[in-house]
Amino acid sequence: MGIFLKRKVRHRTFSYEPRYYDPSRDESLKRRMRIKSRARRRRSPLALLYLAALLFFAFYIYNALGA
Repeated sequence: MGIFLKRKVRHRTFSYEPRYYDPSRDESLKRRMRIKSRARRRRSPLALLYLAALLFFAFYIYNALGA
């Protein structure tokens, strides 16, 4: 009899209001995080030089072993 009368399972809900929430501090934190993520995306010219050296070394090894 319990097969036909199943209830739909729902997740529990709750309302949470933080005590010490400062929206202006939150906005400044988000702004600083965006600035840091933009700065992190920039690549230094030295990284490009390392990549070129690595490719040159790999090409040299490839030719030395192949010949």
